[in-house]
Amino acid sequence: ARPGCPSVLTWRQQRCVFICCRQMFVLQDVRGGASLVLLCLLFSGNYYNQGEIRKKELEQSCYVLGIPASDVTVIDHRDLPDDPAVEWDTQLLATLVLEHIEAKNINLVLTFDAGGVSGHANHISLYTAVRYLHSEGKLPEGCRVLVLESVNLFRKYISFLDVLISCLLPRDELFVLTEEETEQAKRAMRCHRSQLLWFRQLYLLFSRYLVLNSLRLL
Repeated sequence: ARPGCPSVLTWRQQRCVFICCRQMFVLQDVRGGASLVLLCLLFSGNYYNQGEIRKKELEQSCYVLGIPASDVTVIDHRDLPDDPAVEWDTQLLATLVLEHIEAKNINLVLTFDAGGVSGHANHISLYTAVRYLHSEGKLPEGCRVLVLESVNLFRKYISFLDVLISCLLPRDELFVLTEEETEQAKRAMRCHRSQLLWFRQLYLLFSRYLVLNSLRLL
């Protein structure tokens, strides 16, 4: 593994529908020579029995974002079901995440915060697992964790207007995408054709996460 890789930690390919724009602002930071690796907790993506379709869509999305297949890790674990009503086991999830961090020599982890952006139980489970690793001192020396800030529904759907609000609020990092980068993120999201339901079409039109992202350090 190349030294000093940042990692985007998400879950199954459906979450790449909104995590792809997170990859965009991380790429802004790593153009100087580092690279990005993606850990996607797939769990077959089979909540709608579309596991194989969504796996291919994830590959296409990563290609649009310039992430090679060799830097995408998909974990499919039977004890972590793809079910928004199920709270995943923190210890098991933390073990899988730590193995990935050590194998890829990760020095920066990007994942959800305690709100999970959308309040999804699986998103929050990822945050809980990473927070556990951080608080227990189990992460490799020098490995930092940035969590994506969850905002209320009003702010979530006012697009670029949230720049004004975000600039006034405390945060550790704030990334604003260019028009070109926003369009690239949208192209990547459109690769997930099986998941572009009506509310995700609204997301493409109005979400602030396609324009800016605020993060906090653990």
